[in-house]
Amino acid sequence: MKKKAEIVEIPKRKLLAASGEGQPGGELFQALIGALFTMAWSIKMKRKSAGEETFKMAQLEGTYESMTKWTLAIEVPDYVTSTEVKKTASELIAKGKPESVRQVALITQKKQRCVQMLHVGPYADEPRTIDAMTTFAAGQGLGLAGPHHEIYYSDPGRVAPEKLKTVLRYPVRKL
Repeated sequence: MKKKAEIVEIPKRKLLAASGEGQPGGELFQALIGALFTMAWSIKMKRKSAGEETFKMAQLEGTYESMTKWTLAIEVPDYVTSTEVKKTASELIAKGKPESVRQVALITQKKQRCVQMLHVGPYADEPRTIDAMTTFAAGQGLGLAGPHHEIYYSDPGRVAPEKLKTVLRYPVRKL
């Protein structure tokens, strides 16, 4: 994580993802965060119990088409399958977990060239970091070309707003 803007190549990857509309931090947003972590943790533990290959839990991510239209995600290894996700959702529902786990799907994100930067501070102060990223990208002959992406390294329920760490990322294109 760098506090200075940089250009990065993000490889093709798999994500457990759930999309919604509404205020970030709102009821649906929080329910889908819970569903994603429940699903990822359950898949990890089922694999461990079966003696299969397992994985380290990744950070929560968010992609924002707008401030009220978003997709939350957790990266998983390529060997996790859609069948495994659907089966795990059914098992979780049978155990009394919320129906929101059914909204979690396995998606593939294509390879992307992006500008990214570590933002430290409250979410409301992100525009200053985005301005720095935009200026940096323009200096490289690039422009922002897609939805805004965030990777959360801090839990806002446990960390003071001024100490929150969030990686901000935008796909870029040549100007």
